[in-house]
Amino acid sequence: MSDELEAIRQRRLEELQQQMSFQQSEALKQQAQLQKQIAVLETVAKQAMSKEAVIRYGNLKAAHPEKALQLIAIIAQAIQQGQLNEQITDEKLKNLLIQLEPPKKEFKMTKK
Repeated sequence: MSDELEAIRQRRLEELQQQMSFQQSEALKQQAQLQKQIAVLETVAKQAMSKEAVIRYGNLKAAHPEKALQLIAIIAQAIQQGQLNEQITDEKLKNLLIQLEPPKKEFKMTKK
C-alpha cells in the first residue's frame, strides 16, 4: 500500500514539474517576443530622434523603463500614423515627457 502511495506521489510530482517547466518555457518565449517588439519600436522611433533626444531616451530607459516604453510606443505610433514629419529634438522629447506626467495634486495647509 505504501509503495503504491509513494508511486502515485512520485508520478504527481513529475507531472507538476513538467507542467511548471512548460509554463516557464512559454513565459520565456513571450518575454523574448516582447523584447523583439520593443527593439523594433525603438529602432523606428530612434530614427526620428536627434542625437540629444536619443541620449535623453537612454537615460530615461535606465531610470524609468516603464515610462521609456510608454514614450517610445507613443512616438512609434505617431510615426506609423504619419503624424510626425520632422525630427524629434531634445526639447520636443522633454515636452512629451511632461505631457506623460499625471497632474500633481496640490495640497493647501492651513495653520490654526
